[in-house]
Amino acid sequence: MISRRGNSKHVLQDFLSFQVKNKAPAEVQITAEQLLREAKERELELLPPPPKQKITDEEELNDYKLKKRKGFEDNIRKNRTVISNWIKYAQWEESLKEVQRARSIYERALDVDHRNITLWLKYAEMEMKNRQVNHARNIWDRAITILPRVNQFWYKYSYMEEMLGNVAGCRQVFERWMEWEPEEQAWHSYINFELRYKEVDKARSIYERYILLLVLLMLKNWIKYARFEEKHGYIAHGRKVFERAVEFFGEDHVDENLFVAFARFEETQKEFERVRVIYKYALDRIPKQQAQELFKNYTVFEKKFGDRRGIEDVIVSKRRFQYEEEVKANPHNYDAWFDYLRLVESDADPDTVREVYERAIANMPPIQEKRHWRRYIYLWINYALYEELEVKDPERTRQVYQACLDLIPHKKFTFAKMWLLYGQFEIRQKNLQAARRGLGSAIGKCPKNKLFKGYIELELQLREFDRCRKLYEKYLEFGPENCTTWIKFAELETILGDIDRARAIFELAIGQPRLDMPEVLWKSYIDFEIEQEEFGNTRELYRRLLQRTQHVKVWISYAKFELSVDSAERLQKCRQIYEEANKSLRSCEEKEERLMMLESWRDFEKEFGSDGSRERVRKLLPEKVKKRRKLTAEDGSDAGWEEYFDYIFPEDAANQPNLKLLAMAKMWKRQQVQEDIFKLGTNHFCHFPNCSFFYFSSSSFLQLKEYSNVLDKMPKDKMLDAQQLQSCSKIYFFPTFTEPG
Repeated sequence: MISRRGNSKHVLQDFLSFQVKNKAPAEVQITAEQLLREAKERELELLPPPPKQKITDEEELNDYKLKKRKGFEDNIRKNRTVISNWIKYAQWEESLKEVQRARSIYERALDVDHRNITLWLKYAEMEMKNRQVNHARNIWDRAITILPRVNQFWYKYSYMEEMLGNVAGCRQVFERWMEWEPEEQAWHSYINFELRYKEVDKARSIYERYILLLVLLMLKNWIKYARFEEKHGYIAHGRKVFERAVEFFGEDHVDENLFVAFARFEETQKEFERVRVIYKYALDRIPKQQAQELFKNYTVFEKKFGDRRGIEDVIVSKRRFQYEEEVKANPHNYDAWFDYLRLVESDADPDTVREVYERAIANMPPIQEKRHWRRYIYLWINYALYEELEVKDPERTRQVYQACLDLIPHKKFTFAKMWLLYGQFEIRQKNLQAARRGLGSAIGKCPKNKLFKGYIELELQLREFDRCRKLYEKYLEFGPENCTTWIKFAELETILGDIDRARAIFELAIGQPRLDMPEVLWKSYIDFEIEQEEFGNTRELYRRLLQRTQHVKVWISYAKFELSVDSAERLQKCRQIYEEANKSLRSCEEKEERLMMLESWRDFEKEFGSDGSRERVRKLLPEKVKKRRKLTAEDGSDAGWEEYFDYIFPEDAANQPNLKLLAMAKMWKRQQVQEDIFKLGTNHFCHFPNCSFFYFSSSSFLQLKEYSNVLDKMPKDKMLDAQQLQSCSKIYFFPTFTEPG
């Protein structure tokens, strides 16, 4: 090592030989399962069977027995608690017909573990196999005494006695078993045993005993008991069992399965009325969410044996229960109340309907806000309409209306519909004073537009025009800005023939400092004067209106009015109004309005004007140009650019330089296109008489694609097809171009 340490070549070789092994997993993995399977296939672990020993005399047999017994005893001494060793030992002795020895082994094993079920079963089976009946009985008696809760011992014991024909002994075994109050199957085994020997009375007594003992499965047992009676023809006994079951469970622990079984029992006996009574009795007492199967069976029964009315009753009852659950879950669910009331109104008597209505209206909204009361108030309306139209009880209807009106907090909000319905009800009852009193109270407590309109409409139908005037005056005192009220008031006076009064009303209206729809009011006033053929007043109204507003629609309406007047100067006056409008709208910031006026003027001149007037209006029309403007976001940041259209009017002095600049730009662009096309070569165009046609070969036409926006605007009728001239791809007509020299 010392000599090699100085030699670098040897050191490198040692280093290379001492490399770390590759610990990465192999590409092909072998699992333990594969190794075991391979070993099994090769039979590496199989031992050859021992050679068969043939016993020829008694001495060899005794030696064999001694050897086997010594082996079993050694195994038992090694581990006494392994019961399988005892059982193998006993079964081996049994195979040699050594029953006494086998019995001794089982007894020794029981001393070790007397609670081992398998040991008792093997012991008893050995005795039964060898026809040792008394020994077997002794073992079963000991087993059921030590382990009485092991049902298997009782089943095998009773089965053995029954197979031996010892019916009394088998019954005695069952009686001993029943004293321990076993599970349901044990009782049924006892009952089936008695039925096999036609002991129906004894089977009935067993049923009577166990239906009161098994609390967890008591309902099931009652139904089985009743079916037992039915099966053996004791119909009265079966019915009595069902009745006792209904009485036993009562209303607190009632179950739908009991009534379904009871109803099916009666159905098999053709007692259809009893079935119907049972179903209705059950539906009245079982909670609705637990009665789905009951409803289903009742519906099937009515479809099979009932009439149409019975089926409808079932469906109505089911829906009624559903609505009851909904309104109990949420009493303020007024939609559910509406559906419930609609259902009971179609089927129930008035007292039941009233009861449901009273329950519904008792659920007042918890908050005094109108949006919460809107659905609730319709309960009262439907209640009143039901009393009036269905029950025909006017006095009760009046009480419903008054109770509802007393309930509404009129200082916060009111419902005009309720007041109007009450007034209309009193009118139908020919009690006009009560109707007026109610509507007057409504206007005094909580004046609303709808109340005034309804009251006025009522008086108009009664032809009480003086009352209508008074109501309109009150209405205008309440809301002087309401233009519709002024218009309706004036229309009333116009219908009554009082034109001056109507005009005075309009004058008062337009003099109000604040109006909600002044344009509608002015239009109504103007239409009123036109209808009265007071054209001077109409012109004066237009002038007064134009002093207040310079809206383009007013000018257009004024011009159309002058055009509609049948006079010789109507065209001149109309044109004059358009002239005034054009001058007035020059200072308007909304250029679209000015354009609208000019377009209306242009349409007028098209129909009634001359060529000179049309040309004059055409020159006034603006040039539509596309512009861009910078957008700014709310936070002041740059939001990009936006394109919009602007109108440049020739009449505006400020726009003259812009128009000249725009025309010069268009001319320069046209010249640039012309020069670029000519640069493609003179050998690519051809001149025809009186026009300039240019045709291009495929190569030169590709260079013209950048002028596609110009070429696409050329008239298509001047473009010839390539098939007409084989040497060209496209031919265009440029009327402004001239042939080059």
